[in-house]
Amino acid sequence: MVAVIILLVLLILGELFTLMLQCRRGHSAWGLLRLFRYAHRGYHDKPRIPENSMAAFRRAIENGYGAELDVHLMRDGRLAVIHDASLKRTAGADVLVEDLTAEELKTYRLEGTDERIPLLEEVLELFQDRTPLIIELKAERGNHAALAEATCRMLDRYRVHYCIESFDPRCLIWLKKNRPEIVRGQLSEQFLRHGETAGHGKATMWLLGNLFSNIAAKPDFIAYRFSDRDNLCLRWCRKFYHVQEINWTIRTKEEMEAAEAQGNLVIFECFDPKG
Repeated sequence: MVAVIILLVLLILGELFTLMLQCRRGHSAWGLLRLFRYAHRGYHDKPRIPENSMAAFRRAIENGYGAELDVHLMRDGRLAVIHDASLKRTAGADVLVEDLTAEELKTYRLEGTDERIPLLEEVLELFQDRTPLIIELKAERGNHAALAEATCRMLDRYRVHYCIESFDPRCLIWLKKNRPEIVRGQLSEQFLRHGETAGHGKATMWLLGNLFSNIAAKPDFIAYRFSDRDNLCLRWCRKFYHVQEINWTIRTKEEMEAAEAQGNLVIFECFDPKG
């Protein structure tokens, strides 16, 4: 009798575990999205071509690659394509992009070059009817809903192929509720291994690193750090939900081949995948 009870408890716990990690599958857009490799923040070539620059995005298209990019919501409601909230690393200015307007953004240059920080609409114009995009929503100060909504409105204006991802599951939950037709993905890694808490407690980061927000977001894909991919919860998502995995950031041909051998898509930088 005791053995039966233990077995039932284990079965229930297994069902709950699987339920917490649930993903959506079978989106029709994968037929095209799976055809490409994706250049991380554009196909940059520093110091000549900075990350998230129009030159880097043009270079990705010219070489037949899709591109991954980052989007922030500015003070005037416009959308800037830049990774960090602070411009200190990329433009040498101690200012936050969320505090700027599009007009103010024009005054900054990227990494000592003549390249400006682009607006999302400029990048989308470039990618119309061309290679696809992986768009990362960089939520700040609780603006996840406003950022997701503004990005979707902008995307509606252009003929682009894309999916959307974010570390912040609230962005995905907004997409699930308001724009379920869009391919959405949960960005993650083993945060505690890298000492990353983003101002949250360790328990929260453990839950996010193990994808337990899936129960609310139901992502179409998991974008997981390549070096952290040996993760039970990630493997469970692939086994039970056949979710598409995307690996970031791939920096060698050997890493790329290892990821693609598992059926994963790659976000690469610092090497030529064709070389």
